[in-house]
Amino acid sequence: MVPVSTHTASPLKAVPPAPGAFLQDRLAGWVSDLTTLHELTERLAGTSTLDSALHELLGAGAALVGARRGLLVLEPADGGGPSLTIGLGLAHAELGHIETVPRSATSYGRFLDGLPDSDGPLASPDILGDTGLDPRCREVAAGLGYAASYALPLATEAAGRLGVAVWLYDEPAAPLERQCHLAGLYARYAVEHLSRLLELERTRADAAVIVEELLPSRLPRVPGVRLAVRHRTTPAGGGDWYDALPLPDDALGLSVGSVGGSGPRALAAMGRLRAGLRAYAVMEGEDPVAVLSDLELLLRLTEPAGAATALYAYCEPDRRTILLAGAGHTPPLVTGDRRTEFVETTLSAPLGMLSCWEAPSVEFSPDPGETVLLYTDGLLRLTGDSTDRAFARLRAAAAGVPRALRDDPGAVADHVLRTVLPDGPGSDSTEDVVVLAARFD
Repeated sequence: MVPVSTHTASPLKAVPPAPGAFLQDRLAGWVSDLTTLHELTERLAGTSTLDSALHELLGAGAALVGARRGLLVLEPADGGGPSLTIGLGLAHAELGHIETVPRSATSYGRFLDGLPDSDGPLASPDILGDTGLDPRCREVAAGLGYAASYALPLATEAAGRLGVAVWLYDEPAAPLERQCHLAGLYARYAVEHLSRLLELERTRADAAVIVEELLPSRLPRVPGVRLAVRHRTTPAGGGDWYDALPLPDDALGLSVGSVGGSGPRALAAMGRLRAGLRAYAVMEGEDPVAVLSDLELLLRLTEPAGAATALYAYCEPDRRTILLAGAGHTPPLVTGDRRTEFVETTLSAPLGMLSCWEAPSVEFSPDPGETVLLYTDGLLRLTGDSTDRAFARLRAAAAGVPRALRDDPGAVADHVLRTVLPDGPGSDSTEDVVVLAARFD
């Protein structure tokens, strides 16, 4: 008889993982995080406008902290603007509801107002259950269906405070330490990118203001003709200009022109040439050749290495006659119920290309109800077509203006722009566009 042991087998003990395996898991996690971070920062770096960068930041941050909705408040501490609020998964009205909460009771408001407890990320893991919060904060959260939030300041020592991003959770929750770390790294890079785009945005806004100040604040009213203009400038500020100047005996001087390049130098040159052309038009406006000859001399004296195109037209609306001269500029287009055709002008070099500029003037007479379009060559270049195809495209656009719109020069200009450039000039365009429309009664 074999004795049976009365001792039971002791349970197996868990074998701790080898140190090497643990390190490999940690290393794999780090590599995964770095890969994710690299992909998100690459996508952010690919944004070229402030608006697109803000939306990219808000969406990427939501993925990093595991949230579905959120909002971002841009409010630079230097007060230079712009200031705005965008949402992720929140309609405009819902953002409005959130803004009814007293500012000091919100995580983003505490940071933007510089309150003592807001120098870093702020988590509210259970908004509905936190009786210490402002009642309006809990009321809005319940109404919009979010129960927790995580706010991350958008600030660095170099860039200063730009704003704050807030992500919202449908249930009580808080991001893990690893998620917070990744979001913080991403936000630091994002702030530097936003700072560069913000400076560019401000430069663009300043350039736009300068352009508007250099161009006519309003178009004159002259019997027998109605005017409208459409001007699209580049973000850096281009050198295209237009002008409409009332002259003695109910005459009218119209001009469009373009200086090469963009930025402050082009704006300064454009301002000088337009001011010079106005003065010459007042003195000898009935002679377009003399006006452009004087402008050529001004260009050689003030911009010895520069070049410009210009077109000047002396109009007598009561007689419906136009006498014009051009310097390397695109020909006007006359359009109406019976014809749409380019005005034949003499070939001439741009201003600054010859030691002495002079070309014959051309006279033509628009019929009653016809509109004359003066435009800059940016309109043609932005089509991306060859010169001949671009001219054909412009002519077809003018010929296709609906009859109901032909009495309004602004509607004619709008139709031409929409047809020739259906997608607009684009945010990265370096071409200005000017369309000056004159409808003769």
